[in-house]
Order: sequence, then structure tokens, then C-alpha cells
Amino acid sequence: MKQFGLSKPEKLCSKIAIDALFRRADDTHATLAYPLRAVWRCNPARKAHPETPKFLISVPKRKLRHAVDRVLMRRRIREAYRLSRREILGDLHLPVDMVLVYVADTVLPYSQIERATRRCLQKISEKYSPSC
Repeated sequence: MKQFGLSKPEKLCSKIAIDALFRRADDTHATLAYPLRAVWRCNPARKAHPETPKFLISVPKRKLRHAVDRVLMRRRIREAYRLSRREILGDLHLPVDMVLVYVADTVLPYSQIERATRRCLQKISEKYSPSC
């Protein structure tokens, strides 16, 4: 098994779960680690792969007008998440749904994206105890 690969069960695809993340509810948490904003919630109703944290990356067209830039930033965020998730979220076996939203107006280097991703994941891991 690939240690650093991203599998399908780790990607957030459910429209209901995504809508629940962007809805301002009491069980939804958010943090800002520039240039990323992380929004997450515990989803105990999830049936498939309940022990795997799921993620989504959003790079708004309003922030980066060119598709090439949006794709580049999405790839950088995905790479930073892929490399640091095991280290930071390795012991987190909860049904956590999260979205990483890019909030900067320009293309930033990978080093800044990596630092912001690590800070967001650290906040998520600190927030949760062994149960939701």
C-alpha cells in the first residue's frame, strides 16, 4: 500500500456533506492560516469509511481569475496535504470532513502553502479528542 498516496475514500465528494460544511452551523469550526482557511466538522452520520478524515480543496475564481493559476494552487495545496496528513492527523481516526479554501489574491510559493496547511491540520488535530 502506498504510504503517501491519496485514495478515493479520503476525498470529500458528498454534496450533502459539502453543503453542511459551508452552512454556518454550531458544529462547524473554522480557522485562518493565511493563505488558507480551513473549515471542518465531525460527521458521525457517515457510513462509508467512518474512520478516515475527508478533505476538499477550493480555489475560488473570484480570487484567481486564470484557470491555470487555480489548478496550480490546487495542486500545491493537495501536495502539502498529502505529505503532512500522516504526520499531523495520523492518530485521528474520526469522521472529520474538511475543506481548505485558498483566500489569497496571487499565486504563492509552495513553502507558504505547506506552512499554512500544517497550521490548519494542527488546529484540527488539537480540536478533537478521541471522540467527536
